[in-house]
Amino acid sequence: MKLLKYRWFVLVFAGLMGLYSPQLMAQRGANPKPGGTQRTDGNKEDKIWALKVAFFTQKLDLTPDEAQRFWPIYNAYQAELKQLRKTRKSLLQETSENVESLNDKELDALMEDELNLAQKEIDVRRKYHPQFKTVLAIRKVAKLYKAEEQFKRRLLEEIQKKQEQ
Repeated sequence: MKLLKYRWFVLVFAGLMGLYSPQLMAQRGANPKPGGTQRTDGNKEDKIWALKVAFFTQKLDLTPDEAQRFWPIYNAYQAELKQLRKTRKSLLQETSENVESLNDKELDALMEDELNLAQKEIDVRRKYHPQFKTVLAIRKVAKLYKAEEQFKRRLLEEIQKKQEQ
């Protein structure tokens, strides 16, 4: 029974750390929604983030101390990846929309830019890997990478289920 209370405390604590860290709060204020409206509490992104925090906390079995040190690093890591993915997505959209109207040289340049952005994502992962190892045991770092894939898979499955309904 005591272990259950401890685990619940860790989940709640980690969730609060992940959702209300200074980096995330600053990011929320400076990151408007598409269309110019400010983000509001309870949007899909916030709900997904809360699920992710709980999922990772359970999968990694974070202690309160680990959670306190881990979430600010993970938030910064995700912010960098998010920005790269946003840039990459717009580049891919531009390429697909204009593929017929671009000359070979322009198309080649766009594809090179896309490859460079993909490499930058890998570079960000390499940058944060040592930082994760400073706050988590290597076994938990390995579990983190596995948990990221599992969470992504579950999220996609849920999206597919909702689209089928």
